[in-house]
Amino acid sequence: MIVEFIFRWFHVLAGVVWIGMLYYFNFVQTEYFKEAEAPAKADAMKKLAPRALKWFRYGALVTFITGLVLLHYVGSFSNPAASALINMGALAGTFMFLNVWLIIWPKQQIVLGMKEGDGPSAAAKAGLASRTNTLFSGPMLLGMLGSKHLIIPDISDTGLIAACGLIVVLELNALFGRMGPMASVVGVVHMSILLTGVIWALLAFL
Repeated sequence: MIVEFIFRWFHVLAGVVWIGMLYYFNFVQTEYFKEAEAPAKADAMKKLAPRALKWFRYGALVTFITGLVLLHYVGSFSNPAASALINMGALAGTFMFLNVWLIIWPKQQIVLGMKEGDGPSAAAKAGLASRTNTLFSGPMLLGMLGSKHLIIPDISDTGLIAACGLIVVLELNALFGRMGPMASVVGVVHMSILLTGVIWALLAFL
C-alpha cells in the first residue's frame, strides 16, 4: 500500500510538471513567439526553450514509467474490461508520451538549431504533435479521475473499442494529418473538451 502510494505521488507530481509544460508551450510560448521581436525570440530559443523542453520530456518519462507501475497495481493488465476508463486514459497518455519523445523532441532539436534538418517542416510536425497532446489531455484526465470518481455502469467492449479507436484515429492525424480546428488556442481547448465528452458518451451508452 505504501509503495503504491509513493508511485502514485510521483505519478501525479511528474504529471503536473509534464502537462503544465505542455500547456505552457501551447498557450504561452507559441503565442509569444508569434509576436516577439527577432532578438528576443532568438534569445528565448537559445536559453529558455531547451530548459523547458528538458523538464517537459523528463516529466513525461517519469509520468509514463510510474503510470505503468500503477496499471499493474490496479490490475488493468489482468482485467481490461473492469478498468475501461483507466485503460482509455492510459492509451491517450501513452500516445502523448510517444509524441513527446519520438516527434516533438527530435523535431524541436531541428527548430532550435541543435541538429540539422528542415526547420519549417520540423516546426509543423512538432506543432501538430503538441496540439494533439493538448487535445488528448482532456480524455487522459477523464481516465485518471473517472476510474475512481465516475461511475459508468456496465461499460461494454463496444464502447471501449470505439473510444480507443477514436483516439487511434486522432493519433494517426498527428502523424499524417493537419491541425484543423486545433490551430488556435481556443480551438484546441474546445476540441479537447468536446473529445472528452464524446469519449464519455461512447463509454456510457454504447
